[in-house]
Parts: sequence; structure tokens; C-alpha cells
Amino acid sequence: MKNIGKVFKQIYLEEKIMLVLMILNLLGSLALFIFSLVTLNPSTAVVKIGYGDIGGYRNGSWSDMFAFPILAFIFGIVHNFIAVRIYNKRGAGMTKFFLIATSVLIIGTFIVLLRLLEKV
Repeated sequence: MKNIGKVFKQIYLEEKIMLVLMILNLLGSLALFIFSLVTLNPSTAVVKIGYGDIGGYRNGSWSDMFAFPILAFIFGIVHNFIAVRIYNKRGAGMTKFFLIATSVLIIGTFIVLLRLLEKV
């Protein structure tokens, strides 16, 4: 694998759209991280932590909501490093697809979190 700094420089010089997608993923995941930390409510004993078609909403401890900040970290930092590896192995097209899929996952995580919060 090439030096990661060289790959980022190559992305900066040759792939502007991919760089924009990486920055948008980082900013979206940062917003998700901050929003999910702000909405943690440690004063309540029970919060809605999930939804199932058969059982409806599931109750759980507020500490179970730490999954959302962890997801935000994974989407923002880890997925950008994975995108660099994909760029080295598969090229710009597959990397752009991966980054767009990550953006969809970030939006989906926002929607799930908002739906869980409105049922509290």
C-alpha cells in the first residue's frame, strides 16, 4: 500500500469529487456524533433503544444509546481510511460508490435516532 499521505495528496490533486464526498462524510458524521451525544439523557432510567416489526419499540438503558456516537466515529474516520484503501485497490469509481453508501448510512442513522427520540 502506498503511503497514506501520498494517496491523500493524489486524491486532492486528481479526484475533487471524491475529496468532497470524504469531507461531507466527515462533517455529517461529526454532526451525528455531536447530536447523538447531546441527546443522551443519563437522568432517565429507560429509553427507547430499538424497533422491531413484531415487538414494537424496545426499552433499554440510556447507555445503550452510545451505539450512535460509536457509529458516527466509524462512519467519519474509519470509513474514510477504508475509502483510501479501496481507492488504491479498485479505483475512483468504486470509492465514490462506497462514500455515497456511507452518506446514505449516516442519513439513515439520523432518521433512526430521531424516530427513537420522538417515542420517548
